[in-house]
Amino acid sequence: MARARRSRRSRKRSQRRWLWIPAVLMILIAAGYAGVHALFVAPEQKPGKLDAVQAVGDAPPEGMTEEEFETLRSHLERKESFYTILVSGVDDGNGGSDTNILVSVDAANKCIYGVSIPRDTKANINGKNYKINAAYNIGGMEKLAETVSDQLGIPVDYTVLVDLRGFRALVDTIKGVDFYIPVDMDYDDPIQNLSIHFPKGMRHLDGADALKVVRFRHNNDGTGYGSEDIGRMQTQQDFLKAVAKKILTPASLTKLDEFVKIFNEYVETDLSLGNLAWLGGEAISIGPDNIDFSTLPGDWKSPYIYLNPDETLALINEHLNPYVEDRLPEDLNLVR
Repeated sequence: MARARRSRRSRKRSQRRWLWIPAVLMILIAAGYAGVHALFVAPEQKPGKLDAVQAVGDAPPEGMTEEEFETLRSHLERKESFYTILVSGVDDGNGGSDTNILVSVDAANKCIYGVSIPRDTKANINGKNYKINAAYNIGGMEKLAETVSDQLGIPVDYTVLVDLRGFRALVDTIKGVDFYIPVDMDYDDPIQNLSIHFPKGMRHLDGADALKVVRFRHNNDGTGYGSEDIGRMQTQQDFLKAVAKKILTPASLTKLDEFVKIFNEYVETDLSLGNLAWLGGEAISIGPDNIDFSTLPGDWKSPYIYLNPDETLALINEHLNPYVEDRLPEDLNLVR
């Protein structure tokens, strides 16, 4: 019985890890719609907790020398036109944040980068240890953003919450996607009423088939990617790029009214319509070839994933850091 419960939990987790795909796609299509229907307004760079010292003005606070104050101000100077957006997905209506990805938009250098945050990452929330996805249950997107910011030492400028049911609707709206399936897929799960059967090769996928392809981990006989989640993550990223290429074209402008209906039904965000318009213009300018993804590096030790401090810091400084100066080890607050 215990084994059966673990198996069900494992299947449920495997369903949810791909939710960053519809989340990122939703913000792209919403931005495209806004670009036609609203004024372009660049988002504001919101201060993180480290920026509080800026509020004291030009004079150092009591107990801090002028040199120390200038060093801190320099460490907190932000890059121009660089934004961080936390995109989260839910799929079962229970209020949980099942998938989280921190997206950096570097408009100055023309690149977009998304880093998936494992839902089992150990985090300290209100003085107690939890898996990081529990932050949403405790305090919604505000608490989740606060927790991510605290761990990674960088501010989260905006948040986007997506219901994955919009994924199927989105793929169907663009009349499906031509996609190369990298392995033979033969899997049946009667508990989930799920059957995945696709031969390796190019195929045109509608919304329902696309869901199956990005969910696939391995065949019933154990064959498949050989690396399960690593192989599946690569397929998900390749699929996202394929859809982005189809969405970020002039032909998609004829479908913007349909896109916005999907967006209004399945997305919640604190970005304004004007912000989305600006981001949409930047996304089109940047192009899908300059959009990439990875995952925060860490190791599993039940019941948590522990982020690797050195590798996480390197990833932040290369792709996520909105500040001019590199972040330092003391800027991070990883729970060990």
